[in-house]
Amino acid sequence: MKLLFAERLHDLRIERGLTQSELAHALGASQRRISYLETGKVEPDLALLCKLAEFFSVSLDFLVGLKDY
Repeated sequence: MKLLFAERLHDLRIERGLTQSELAHALGASQRRISYLETGKVEPDLALLCKLAEFFSVSLDFLVGLKDY
């Protein structure tokens, strides 16, 4: 799950044309945290998962790899 989440986060960010810094600013996080999430070095907490799902208009299931849509 960890790497699938990292890949999906990266892909969603790129699809929106955002830098890591821009995404971090929108979420109230640091660029380093976004980088670590995208490389699988850390896992997100539930609050950040919810922010990401809302920001990208996707389900939590999709974001964490339980569903492919």
